[in-house]
Amino acid sequence: MRPRNNRIMFSLAAFIFLGVGALLFYRRYSAKRSSMATRPGGFLFKIGYFLYTRTRLGYMYHLKNLTKMRQKFPEGHSVVTPVEFQGLKICPIPLLEDNYSYVLIDTTDSVAVVVDPSDAEAVQNFLTEENVKLLGILTTHKHWDHSGGNSTIKSRHRNIPVYGSSSDSIPGLTHPVSDEDRIQIGNFNFTVKFTPGHTRGHSVYILDGTPYSAPDSLFSGDLLFIGGSGRMFEGSPLTMLRSLDTVCHLRDDTLVWPGHEYARDDLKFAMTVEPDNISLQNKLKWVEDKRKERLMTCPSTIGEEKLYNPFLRTSEGKIQQNMGVKIEKDDSEKIRTATLAAVRQSKDSHSYRL
Repeated sequence: MRPRNNRIMFSLAAFIFLGVGALLFYRRYSAKRSSMATRPGGFLFKIGYFLYTRTRLGYMYHLKNLTKMRQKFPEGHSVVTPVEFQGLKICPIPLLEDNYSYVLIDTTDSVAVVVDPSDAEAVQNFLTEENVKLLGILTTHKHWDHSGGNSTIKSRHRNIPVYGSSSDSIPGLTHPVSDEDRIQIGNFNFTVKFTPGHTRGHSVYILDGTPYSAPDSLFSGDLLFIGGSGRMFEGSPLTMLRSLDTVCHLRDDTLVWPGHEYARDDLKFAMTVEPDNISLQNKLKWVEDKRKERLMTCPSTIGEEKLYNPFLRTSEGKIQQNMGVKIEKDDSEKIRTATLAAVRQSKDSHSYRL
C-alpha cells in the first residue's frame, strides 16, 4: 500500500504545483493584457478561469491575495463615508485592491445585512465596531472577491441566510434566488434581478428605499460600474445586453453601488468611445478630483450612468459609428448587441479588469 500511497501523494502534489503555476501564469499574463490569456475562450483563459472558479486553488489564491492587500492597504484602498437616510445607513467597506462590500444598517433596530463580503475579517470587525447584529448575506456572484467571506461569516453567525443564484457555485448558499424574487430580511425589502453575463448566475439586489424616505439602491456587483460594466466571462453579448437593459429600466434616481472602484479607469476608456460627451467629461473630472484624495466615487445613479456609460448607450448612433458597427438590416437589438461587443472588445484591449 505504501508505494500506491506515495503515487497518490505525488500526483496530488504535482496537480497542486501545476495548478498554482497555471493560475499565477494566467494572472500575470492577464495583467499584461495578453490576448491569448484574457480572451474568453482562449486556452490560458480557460485554464486559469477554471482553476479560479471551480477548484480550491482559487480560494487559496484569494486568501493569499487578501493577506497581500491588507498589507498594501491597511486602512483600505479608498476613504469611504457612509450614506445615511432616515433609519438607514449604507456603509461601503473597501476590500482587496478595489472591491467594495456593503453593510446596510437598520439604525432603528441595530441590525444589518452585508452584500458581497469577500473579506470576513474586515466585515466582522466593522460589524463589531458598529455593534449591530448581522441578519443575512446577499451575494451577487460566485467569484471569490465577492463571495470569499461567506462561509467564515456564516460559521460565526449561526443560522443566517446566504442568498445567491443556484446557477453559480455560491459558498455557503442557503437561499437560492430567482429573477423578481422578493426578499425580506428584518425591515429590509429587496427585489432580485437575474443578470447573467459576467457569470451565468449573476444577480443584483435592489433595496426598496421607501421606508427610509430614500431612493432605491442597486447593488450591482460586477454587472454595472461607474462608467463601465464587467467582462462577459460566462455569457454572450446579447445576454449581457439584456441584463444591462434590466437595470437601465430602473428609476433614474436609483442609487448605484458597484462592486469595484473602477470609475477613473472606466471613464477614461469611455472618453475614447465618446470624447465629445460633456456629461462624461464632467464626471471624469469629478472622479479624478476624488481619487487624488483616494475618496470613494460611489454611489452614482441610473440616470447619471445613462448619460455617460458606454455600456448603457449602445443605442446611440455616435457610439455605433465610432465602434465601426455596420448592420444593414434595421434590427435594433442586433445593432446594439454588435455595439456592446465592440465596446467590450475595445475595453478589454484598453485595460484588464475582471
